[in-house]
Amino acid sequence: MTAAQPNDRRQTARIVVGVDTGQPDAVVQQAAVFAEHFGAELVCAWVDTGRYVIEEHPDGSVTSLSFDPDVVDLADEALPPRLAARLAAALEGRPVAWSTRALAGDPALAIGTLADTLGAAMIVVGTRESSVRAGLQAFFSGSIAVRLAHRQHRPVVMIPLAPVPFEQRLPWEPA
Repeated sequence: MTAAQPNDRRQTARIVVGVDTGQPDAVVQQAAVFAEHFGAELVCAWVDTGRYVIEEHPDGSVTSLSFDPDVVDLADEALPPRLAARLAAALEGRPVAWSTRALAGDPALAIGTLADTLGAAMIVVGTRESSVRAGLQAFFSGSIAVRLAHRQHRPVVMIPLAPVPFEQRLPWEPA
């Protein structure tokens, strides 16, 4: 087959970006630059770690339950309103189609599963800030970016949030 015919139905390219409430807007804004450059839809994925998935839907959304047995709210998830408003403001005026997905459970697994479901071209995540606390978190729970990079067949792009110059040591490196 040669050139694409006008009647060809091409699947929309997608880029999945992991978003969180405390994350700087730079991550989603850089992901939007990639989406615009590649003519892709940007899918902003937020993961509620206090819930677990009971059903996955064809569009990548999920139905989940709380790990807390006192909370019995079976529902399709939604992003926290403040995060949804921040995303709308950060992406306002950008010539890129975007959508959101509220996921549940382990962030790396949830984002990876969404990328698989959507056939995403790439995953974009932010790095953690270089602090002792972030270093300890990465040590005990593992970096989401690193876990994705080792378990995906698609590119995982990491947006540095607080890069440390090479001449400075990182908080978790020996003195």
